[in-house]
Amino acid sequence: LDPTLPPTPVVQVTSTPDSFPPAVFQLQQVAIADLHSTGLPVQEVDYLAIGGGLGSFTWVDLLRIGGVLPAQVLVLGMEPQPYARYQRLCQNSQIPAHERLRSNSDSCPDNIWGFPSYAWREAWHDLRQGKLVNACAYLWQVFTEPILAETYTPRSGNVFASIDREANRIGWAQMFTYGRVRALRKTQDGRYVAAYSRSTSHRRDHALAIARYVHLAIGYPAIQFLPDLQAYRQQTQDFYTVVNAYEQHEHVYDHLTQHGGTVVLRGRGIVASRIIQRLHELRHRNPNIQVVHLMRSPKVRGNRFGNSQRPVRHHQEFQPFNWPKACWGGDLRVLLEKATPEQRQQLLTTWGGTTTADRRDWQRILQEGLRSGWYQIQFGDVETVTAELLPDGRRQTLSILRSHSDLPPQPLRADFIIDATGLDAKVTANPFLNDLVTHYNLPLNYLGRLTVANDFELTELRNQRGRVYAAGATTLGGPYAAVDSFLGLQYAALQSVTSLAAAHAAGLHPLTWQRSLSQWWKWVLNQSP
Repeated sequence: LDPTLPPTPVVQVTSTPDSFPPAVFQLQQVAIADLHSTGLPVQEVDYLAIGGGLGSFTWVDLLRIGGVLPAQVLVLGMEPQPYARYQRLCQNSQIPAHERLRSNSDSCPDNIWGFPSYAWREAWHDLRQGKLVNACAYLWQVFTEPILAETYTPRSGNVFASIDREANRIGWAQMFTYGRVRALRKTQDGRYVAAYSRSTSHRRDHALAIARYVHLAIGYPAIQFLPDLQAYRQQTQDFYTVVNAYEQHEHVYDHLTQHGGTVVLRGRGIVASRIIQRLHELRHRNPNIQVVHLMRSPKVRGNRFGNSQRPVRHHQEFQPFNWPKACWGGDLRVLLEKATPEQRQQLLTTWGGTTTADRRDWQRILQEGLRSGWYQIQFGDVETVTAELLPDGRRQTLSILRSHSDLPPQPLRADFIIDATGLDAKVTANPFLNDLVTHYNLPLNYLGRLTVANDFELTELRNQRGRVYAAGATTLGGPYAAVDSFLGLQYAALQSVTSLAAAHAAGLHPLTWQRSLSQWWKWVLNQSP
């Protein structure tokens, strides 16, 4: 024990279903003996990944490449497949397996080296099937993007299949345990303990996990809803006509296919573009579908940084990815890493904003829709949203718009409203993170997210040799812009694992060029690390 620490009060605890986490979790530092006295199952490992999604997967993948054994790692999450929640969000936002993600060719969650990239793999697959033209087209894209060709992006189904392969290779199933983490505390011996629930609909079950090194990758804690739409759903309990793009809402498209109708679309990012594409496809089966794209204000000029400015058409900003490409590994990444918190806020505000991809087929859809009238753009702030019952028993929504001119408020009626404004990544939206921040008084950045060092450590949680790292959307505002991308998750994992290797973490070897080359060959041959 550290003799400089104040004495810890002795806490007698008996574990019952109604006293979880145990009472000892009220302390700043917990004695190991008190944890065992709770009567709860206790598992001790070297590395603990909390989240179980793609952020956890990329961290664990690098640990395994670095020599860490599966027995040293515990992953706590809700679903055994690391991409399960992401896949569900993709499907709900109209990106099925055959559609392409907004991700680069060499952003490979299954392959830290990025080679062969998704474009090479897809080209090789089509070449083996005799599709020479397709194979050459993919390679042409990656060599000439984005000047002469559209930016290549992989199909979601190919990405998920590649993650399955890597998960099997590194023994993900051996390390994964179902559990919802309720709290994380420091222990007196320089480690951490996580209290997690293994309860199901049939039984209540809790356990504790102790580890020296912890990684937090919670993802987006919640779906974001516009305040007026959230108020409408709370008042009316109408979850049928007002939906979020990230929740399951296939009934909207089924209804429109059979009966037609008007859809009000809120938001103008990549998800809105996907929904417009889906509605355009449905119009081939039922032309009586109208789309009103509601925006708060016109967008005439795109964000500008230095000599670069994003193009704008139809009041939408265009960019291949959600951040400028130099944010991943170029000069903008270095600039942000060296910046002060105030400078980071200014840089991220300039580089960020809602954008969509400049795809030719999407541009054709908008042009055709505006010309024929089934797609309209309107501007204004929504004052209220109410429900109207039609004579035939159907329910419609009535939105009252306040324009930015002197015109009186305008009514806007629709059969459905789809909110495509995004996801919520604030720490307060996640009970576990909120508890951790509150208990240890952790600082938050200007976006209300976790403050991390350049190696993504939560330095305020340092506990002797023990360390806690974070990754993903909850770290935006720190040293890296594209934190919620595939490559961003890998970069955060690489930074944290490199830091751990320098600290001589248990069983972890530095990723030297010799080790990197040998591990790449094992990846090629699909051999365990």
